[in-house]
Amino acid sequence: MADEVVLLDTYVSMFGMRVRFALAEKGIQYEYKEQDLMNKDPLLLQMNPIHKKIPVLIHNGKPICESLIIVQYIDEVWKDKSPLMPSDPYEKAHARFWADYVDKKIYDTGRKIWTSKKEDQEAANKEFMECLKLLEGELGDKPYFGGESFGFVDMTLIPYYTWFPAYEKFGNFSIEAECPKIVAWAKRCMQKESVSKSLADPDKVYDFIVMLRQMRGIA
Repeated sequence: MADEVVLLDTYVSMFGMRVRFALAEKGIQYEYKEQDLMNKDPLLLQMNPIHKKIPVLIHNGKPICESLIIVQYIDEVWKDKSPLMPSDPYEKAHARFWADYVDKKIYDTGRKIWTSKKEDQEAANKEFMECLKLLEGELGDKPYFGGESFGFVDMTLIPYYTWFPAYEKFGNFSIEAECPKIVAWAKRCMQKESVSKSLADPDKVYDFIVMLRQMRGIA
């Protein structure tokens, strides 16, 4: 019997983009169900009753939640094609460390850029850029975070590239001017078809943030 795979997701979600990439890279056919986060579907609440968040991968009726856990699950279940994680235990641990850093720092600092009041904007911008510069140092002169090939950390960070233009507009700064290696890395990643086809349109991300700002009463 063929696997039944369903993805509960939101188009602009950087977390969902990771899962879409992993599925594309593995060549897995799946049903995509766009979720309205303002009016959550009963299926989403049933499949992720703890956090009530996307993305959720439903594999043969069983839910898997949290994007990095989903990606690793996909890699372990469909292990015959396009490995997403390093095979070496140390390199795997190292990749998990930096992926965790991205989740803990880049999301929160990026969010501060478009939610901050004017008097707090400079501090929010600085904190975000410091985190990116740390990642730029980890990247070094390598083409990808894992070395010569696109890997787990790249997959974790690249969805934020679609949010960079919005961060720049609201923060009034240039990421490329501050972190040229990160932008060069992102453009390199975008040459990979499974990446470019999995990522959201930056204009739609910007429109989404504008809507959120209006809902929160942010000028």
